Amino acid sequence: MESKGETMMPPLNTSCPSPVPFLLVGIPGLEHLHVWIGIPFCSMYVVAVVGNVTILAVVRAERSLHEPMFLFLCMLSATDLVLSTATLPRMLCLFWLGARAIALDACLAQMFFIHSFTALESGFFLAMAVDRYVAICHPLRHTTMLTPARVALMGVVVVVRGVAFFSPHPILLKQLPYCGTRIIAHTYCEFMAVVKLACVDTGATKRYSLSMATIIGSCDAVLIAVSYVFILRSVFHLPSQEARFKALGTCGSHVCVILVFYSTAGFSIFTHRFGKNIPAHIHIFIANMYLLVPPFLNPIVYGVRTKKIRELVLKTLMVKGV
Repeated sequence: MESKGETMMPPLNTSCPSPVPFLLVGIPGLEHLHVWIGIPFCSMYVVAVVGNVTILAVVRAERSLHEPMFLFLCMLSATDLVLSTATLPRMLCLFWLGARAIALDACLAQMFFIHSFTALESGFFLAMAVDRYVAICHPLRHTTMLTPARVALMGVVVVVRGVAFFSPHPILLKQLPYCGTRIIAHTYCEFMAVVKLACVDTGATKRYSLSMATIIGSCDAVLIAVSYVFILRSVFHLPSQEARFKALGTCGSHVCVILVFYSTAGFSIFTHRFGKNIPAHIHIFIANMYLLVPPFLNPIVYGVRTKKIRELVLKTLMVKGV
């Protein structure tokens, strides 16, 4: 009788995650267009993978490119590959195959990669801005200020910062009970979309996420803006008009990519807090942009428009063509 009573006792740990998977909705209201939306998304992903792999291969093979600018570019390319691969293949399965179900552990893993590598992306944008500032404003001290050891240290700090601040996200959500609906109104496992499904008060968890994203993003954005203000001030003092136009063109393209990243990421972050009246499909569509557009544009802006990389790629293609 005692063993029978023990087998009939309900589980004490009600916060244990259920094996029932979450269900991704995609873009609410645009489900009938998922197949067509997946085509440009897939095209951007292919360009992102080919472009970033090409940058990594070229810089690795050519020793003359082992400079701070190109080393930071490699770090950015590696981040873009992880960030886009963590989201796009799963998103395309949803759009084209209707694969909506995703296990809790897979969902939390995707969440970790998205948020931590978004922080890495922001950090490497800042590192590249600092490199350009030193190269343009203090060219004689560039090699002594940004030594290989310091470049490596900057890279490690960016990685540790992103992992340390966003590792608690999946850990916190793993402990929450999900006793109601498990439908995620999003194309991927976005933190706020998942935390809303918990059947306990999650105010502290939401505030932690928003504060970390806001602090990291705003600090990096302000420092990047200050760097480019000093860069532009130096550019306008160049004696040659042709040199000024060339520098402005390069800086302008870099600033455009950075603005796309921070504007779309910021829109997604603050919509959760203040944008209650923004239609869900607009919010989710723009939330996808900061995961898709920077990995797509970075190889073009930082790679194709960089003379050394462009010449080496063309030289390699010509040799293989012969």
